[in-house]
Amino acid sequence: MIHYSLVCERRHDFEIWFKNSADYDKQTKRGLVTCPACGSAKVEKAIMAPSLGHGSRKDVTAPEPQAAPTEAPAVAESKTPVAMVSRQEREFRAKLKELRDHLTKNADNVGGKFPEEARKMHYGEIEHRSIYGEASPQEAKELLDEGVELHPLPVLPDERN
Repeated sequence: MIHYSLVCERRHDFEIWFKNSADYDKQTKRGLVTCPACGSAKVEKAIMAPSLGHGSRKDVTAPEPQAAPTEAPAVAESKTPVAMVSRQEREFRAKLKELRDHLTKNADNVGGKFPEEARKMHYGEIEHRSIYGEASPQEAKELLDEGVELHPLPVLPDERN
């Protein structure tokens, strides 16, 4: 998953998670990425600070601070990376969790049969209903190429730990 900070033509800032950068490109090209504040589909990537603390990288060095009155001791490589979370990030995570809970509560879990069930609904073989389940990246790509509308369920970092 990749996290993008976006801005619409009216300068509203918002954030969205995508499966990968190609998924972002494809969805924006189809007009599926819209501003939650005004509904504009004219969005672009905003300037983002790099994400630090995703593990140790020995080949990358951070620039030295110019004037640091007191320096904190270096963190040992064996420790787990941590980060302070802003109020906006906590609110965003809460909304993602609320969205995920709503989707799973109001849809049928079809598990590994998701691609098959989604196709049947798309082609009118069975009645349309809300479903969720599992699909490989290749299966999801094939469904999207066929015009089947689907979106990955939001995954929060807390759920991976």
